[in-house]
Amino acid sequence: MRSDRIKKGLERAPHRSLLKALGLTDEELKRPLIGIANSFNEIIPGHVHLRQVTEAVKAGVRLAGGVPIEFGVIGVCDGIAMNHEGMRYSLPSRELIADSIEIMAQAHAFDALVLVSSCDKITPGMLMAALRLDLPALLISGGPMLTGSFKGQKVNLISVFEGVGRVKAGEMTAEELAELENCACPTCGSCAGMFTANSMNCLSEALGLALPGNGTIPAVSAERLRLAKATGAKVVELWKKKLTPRKIATEKAFRNAIAVDMALGCSTNTVLHVPAIAKEGGLNLPLEVFDQISRKTPVLASLIPAGPHSVPELHEAGGIPAVLAELTKVGVVDTSVVTGTGKKLKEILAEARIRDPEVIRPVERAYREEGGIAILWGNLAPEGAVVKTSAVVPEMMVHEGPARVFESEEEAYKAILSEKIRPGDVVVIRYEGPKGGPGMREMLSPTSAIIGMGLGSSVALITDGRFSGGTQGACIGHVSPEAAEGGPIALVKEGDRIRIDIPARKLELLVSEEELEKRRQKWRPKEKKTTGILARYARLVTSGAQGAVFGE
Repeated sequence: MRSDRIKKGLERAPHRSLLKALGLTDEELKRPLIGIANSFNEIIPGHVHLRQVTEAVKAGVRLAGGVPIEFGVIGVCDGIAMNHEGMRYSLPSRELIADSIEIMAQAHAFDALVLVSSCDKITPGMLMAALRLDLPALLISGGPMLTGSFKGQKVNLISVFEGVGRVKAGEMTAEELAELENCACPTCGSCAGMFTANSMNCLSEALGLALPGNGTIPAVSAERLRLAKATGAKVVELWKKKLTPRKIATEKAFRNAIAVDMALGCSTNTVLHVPAIAKEGGLNLPLEVFDQISRKTPVLASLIPAGPHSVPELHEAGGIPAVLAELTKVGVVDTSVVTGTGKKLKEILAEARIRDPEVIRPVERAYREEGGIAILWGNLAPEGAVVKTSAVVPEMMVHEGPARVFESEEEAYKAILSEKIRPGDVVVIRYEGPKGGPGMREMLSPTSAIIGMGLGSSVALITDGRFSGGTQGACIGHVSPEAAEGGPIALVKEGDRIRIDIPARKLELLVSEEELEKRRQKWRPKEKKTTGILARYARLVTSGAQGAVFGE
């Protein structure tokens, strides 16, 4: 076994001495050492309960004859980091998480890994490490938060973000907002809705690197702990079978995951993370693949923030297996792939069924004929841009209006709350891309303010930054090339006409090429003083169109 390099033979007596200092016995040293990457901390609601989940994983490992050894992993709460300098550190943490797990696994010769995650960049960072290392590995998330209740309505974190705009618009009092903030996030777990955390945890299940139920079983359910035990036991079985992530997460499996992405209307951040994970496994998933699959995949669920249903309701309705089974009817799922259960997907789906046809609709009654994410191209985004179509109202699927140009998220947010944005406008926020931010901040505060101010059906937002999975409206992100690299978004002037045609996949700046060339000759890079990890990140990171991975 791989761990023999630190525990077997005469020369490893010093190593065994250190392992015995941990309390390990000679009998335990004969067994596989399973690294447990625990991203518990006391600042993220989705992670605050992960000690309990991790203990359940350890119990499962021991039941199967392995020896669990826990180590820590950092995590950023995107909600708390939102709308200030802290958000610049969120996306860079993904690479740091992957690197740290690689270091721990290689330095200590673990035989296999269990990745205990929950939120935003932590799940993709862990999956990147799993594909990079290619040791037997499974991910177990902390599960989704339950929704809150406010005046008889289901509420969640996004309700509070949008509440700020509603107060500014005079539709809610400050006292009501205070009441809302007290009840919107009622339990531990990743925020209730198909936001980035739950999107990635559902896709890890569809990819085969997490057991069925990983993305949807509520955080507060005992079923979550049973799943954690099963995950710990299963990873020992995968070690015995030598079944590693690259044998599971094949190109066919990634395409299955993208189909689920489209059917559920997942976060646009998946278009950053899925290619980054695939790259670690030696696979290339360009933006065109997402759009091709989206064209063939109907939207089967209307989940928060685009619709009324929560992720726990998705679980009760049959979960990811039911979604995959329904998608086989339109030919976008390959059931021959092997999953982390050790079984082929076909065997798992044989037992799947839709329990609530309103939460998971059959393909004959799909919410939309095409998937929940679209890729747009045009002279404003030659390398592509991303929009969550499932969260766009019909009247904004095609829109033309004057550009309102801002050089940062803060400037745009202030203008929106000051009622300087008018119906028909196209808000442009630039120099917020991977390099230009640096860190590609999420724009949840401006987009939520647009909705809260009652402008969701008349105002679009375009940025080289990105959005929270909680964003709704005609919000187009990941515009590539970004402004900091001289992309066309850097050349937009106040009042320029911009045309958005989502069905035609077009994003056009209605300015002549001759005029754009004149502006291009005058353009100079905008200097930002950065230090520490952000300076290093800006030097290494590639564009959003490439998943914001590091260049070679």
